Amino acid sequence: MDILTKSNVVVDANASDKTEAVRMSGQLLVDAGYVAPGYIDGMLNREESMSTYIGNGVAIPHGEFEDRELIHSTGLSVLQFPGGLEWGPDETAHLVIGIAATEDEHLVVLSNLAEVLEDPESANELAQTDDPMVIIERLTRRSEDD
Repeated sequence: MDILTKSNVVVDANASDKTEAVRMSGQLLVDAGYVAPGYIDGMLNREESMSTYIGNGVAIPHGEFEDRELIHSTGLSVLQFPGGLEWGPDETAHLVIGIAATEDEHLVVLSNLAEVLEDPESANELAQTDDPMVIIERLTRRSEDD
């Protein structure tokens, strides 16, 4: 199973607030079969205890350690908000990347995301594209392909 498919990417998404965005990103993970529905509650709990905003207009909501048994397989979901979504004080998310990763794969997934998203130009490109395939190709590219 691919970790990110076109059905898990929503360009020009619309949410009223970050809670709705977290629910939407979690529902994409559920719909794709990566996680059980209860994982969404874990994502919301994580966000309440610690912001998942990582900078450069990117938030990476994910479940808590205790939610690992709700993960069926590693997967991502992406919500793109070109106009931005208030995530916290002085934090505007343009990309909300839901993450569900098995213990064996979570470091690889996070490492690949970090390589892409720590570059402001790359993050901005993904925040503005209208082509889901650009997002998929960039976020799933293996570092040896760079």
